[in-house]
Amino acid sequence: MAVRIVTDSTADIPREKAEALGITIVPLTVLFGEEAYLDGVDLDNPSFYAKLQTSKVSPRTSQPSPAAFQDVYLRLFNEGADAIISVHISAKLSGTFQSACTARDSLPDDARKIPFEMVDSESVSLAMGIAIMKAAEEAQKGLGLEEIKVNLLDRLSRTRLFFVLDTLEYLKRGGRIGGAKALLGNMLSVKPILSFKNGLIAPIEQPRTRSKAYARIAQIIGEIKNPEQMVIVESDEEVGRQLPQALKAVHPGNIPTYRLGAVVGTYAGPGTAGVAVLATR
Repeated sequence: MAVRIVTDSTADIPREKAEALGITIVPLTVLFGEEAYLDGVDLDNPSFYAKLQTSKVSPRTSQPSPAAFQDVYLRLFNEGADAIISVHISAKLSGTFQSACTARDSLPDDARKIPFEMVDSESVSLAMGIAIMKAAEEAQKGLGLEEIKVNLLDRLSRTRLFFVLDTLEYLKRGGRIGGAKALLGNMLSVKPILSFKNGLIAPIEQPRTRSKAYARIAQIIGEIKNPEQMVIVESDEEVGRQLPQALKAVHPGNIPTYRLGAVVGTYAGPGTAGVAVLATR
């Protein structure tokens, strides 16, 4: 069975990696005023963060249209897909998942004959990207739809994301602050550690400095015995170098680093770094 994997650009999977694994990425849109850019297509990460810090207008984001997803599903069907798994950013953060479901439900009858599995990751960035890349590897090995889905959901449930923001200002502006709202009183004096719970942003702790925040993340991860996989995601190389240094005490090996995309960066802001950890069963 040829199982094809679809996701959106908030998974922060590099385009070249996605192409190698056969993952189709549907981009969200970042808007600076009237200027619209497809995430990861029209605007790369360095260009986005440079623009974010110099623009006089705060960026906004827009989910892909159902038509954009439908075009992808029809193309994969016409290419011979026997089944499709479509995995997306938490539905509590974006309408992307609903847009994908609307597209699936609107497909012509012949295309709807193949199985579709629509998955709300209840997360974002590499917290879902790890599971998606593993699912794509399994698809390339010829595993069946049901087995891939079961493994995908299992990995999503075992993956935790811890990230440190330079400021809560961007989350506040974008209205995605979730459970971190309680930290707003100290917004200028902390480097908050955040995670996800039930598809929403959840505060962990609020250290006063970045170094203390990274040290605390290392301590938390040290309590996860023999993690199956760990990746760092960062908005720029400077903050990206600091986090692995802090993690060396609990994970001396090399940790792959990914760049935080423009859509997630719109709400996280510059100076953000995090780590996604897939715990062992």
